[in-house]
Amino acid sequence: MNDKNHSDYQKRVKALSPGSPLLKNTVSAFLFGGALCLFAELLFTFYVSRGAEEKTARTCVSITVVVLTAILTAVGVYDKVAKHAGAGFAVPISGFANSVVSAALEYSTEGRILGTAVRMFTLAGPVIVYGCSFAMIYGLIYYFFMM
Repeated sequence: MNDKNHSDYQKRVKALSPGSPLLKNTVSAFLFGGALCLFAELLFTFYVSRGAEEKTARTCVSITVVVLTAILTAVGVYDKVAKHAGAGFAVPISGFANSVVSAALEYSTEGRILGTAVRMFTLAGPVIVYGCSFAMIYGLIYYFFMM
């Protein structure tokens, strides 16, 4: 494909592609993301009021959000809400849980090993690999230069 054809193609794609409602998406992400953070803060306050230490309460909040996301994904609610929430629900902890459970459900018909077990980390696997790798690099930098 020469440059002229490529340029014409790009113009045509741009003309036919629907625009993204930027303001609506931004407001929606802000409101839903804020609501999710408020919910997490309320959970934290609840756990602390029940006698949990701060560190334990933070861990309990993370576990609760992951479990609730997994349940809501399994019953088909999370994806419907996330469609409207957009980036507001794409926070790492709930997005990670959703990606694992969604893949596990989608490929469960292929069996527990070759379906669920193999495919459930298709999306989350790279996050785990790079997250652990960068955490190790950060840890080494901190150990050698900050200690």
